[in-house]
Amino acid sequence: MRVVALIPAYNEEATIAATLSALATIQPLDEIVVINDGSTDQTANSIKQIRVDSPNITLLNLPKNGGKGTALNRGREVSSADVFLLVDADLGETASLAQELLAPVLRGDADMSIARFGAQQTQNKMAMGFGLVRRTACLGVWILTGNTVASPLSGQRAITAELLHTLGPFFEGFGVEIGLTVGALHHGFRVVEVPLAMQHRAYGRGLKGIRHRGRQLVHVFKALWRCWRRGWY
Repeated sequence: MRVVALIPAYNEEATIAATLSALATIQPLDEIVVINDGSTDQTANSIKQIRVDSPNITLLNLPKNGGKGTALNRGREVSSADVFLLVDADLGETASLAQELLAPVLRGDADMSIARFGAQQTQNKMAMGFGLVRRTACLGVWILTGNTVASPLSGQRAITAELLHTLGPFFEGFGVEIGLTVGALHHGFRVVEVPLAMQHRAYGRGLKGIRHRGRQLVHVFKALWRCWRRGWY
């Protein structure tokens, strides 16, 4: 069974090397595809340095930033697998815990596994936010599918190729996870959440964080509307 990790990365020079080094320790991974989504920093150079010791890393450079969904779709176009592992670029050393996401899917117990982060989600101890976006996403998933999901916005997932083929291309931007969650549940695929002590970057509750969560909230609403238009309810 071929397993491929897809990692969209935009201006992640500070974390991408640690993330890739951690992923390289996961035995079932046959290939790690990093999609450099038009970064303007040294992300690409950091990836190239790691590739010297990890030949199973493939670097795909996109000419301009297209967003998470666009990057994942491009990575999926150039790779083939039975199981795809989606990993954010800012997990650092905690990316190694993604092995536990693969376990239920490789055993045949689930079609998609989702990482459910613990209480301490951030590496820099900044506040995650106010929870509005997550609660909105949870409510939207419940309205459309009747299922309660704790982490509908978690970007860390292991997914079968069959599920992805059924759902089609990834949704745009931050709507990726909503499309995967609602689509999988609507079509009757088996979805499990796996508690993991992963950590990633937080934007805090300042202006930068508010702007980020504002964009994310808009994408969530768009994704939920798109699911409705597709009849995923």
